Amino acid sequence: MNRPQEIIEQYLNVLNAHIEELKNGRAESTFEIKDFAAALHIHPTHLSNTINEQLGKSPCDIYEEKLIETAKELILTTDKSIAEIARTMTYDPSNFSKFFKSFEKVTPLQFRKNNAVKF
Repeated sequence: MNRPQEIIEQYLNVLNAHIEELKNGRAESTFEIKDFAAALHIHPTHLSNTINEQLGKSPCDIYEEKLIETAKELILTTDKSIAEIARTMTYDPSNFSKFFKSFEKVTPLQFRKNNAVKF
């Protein structure tokens, strides 16, 4: 495995661990790229450049995709309110709704209603 591949693998491992902490309400805040870079002991610019060159998207893009994926999972698999889910993921509820809507084109509550399991 070459160094860029190692960086990507390490980034994804740290990212997945952080997402689990968020999902379980154990994270105090969402990470920034500098936090991921610090965990990997590299410069944030080197992390961003390596991931961009190797995967064709930024670490932020990958992180946001994971955050939305996790939010959707919590919305559909728990009975927590949207505000509780937002706080679990360390968001202010109104900011969480804006963030979610920017990706999914519907609010978290609309997403839950649109995707409710019908028996």
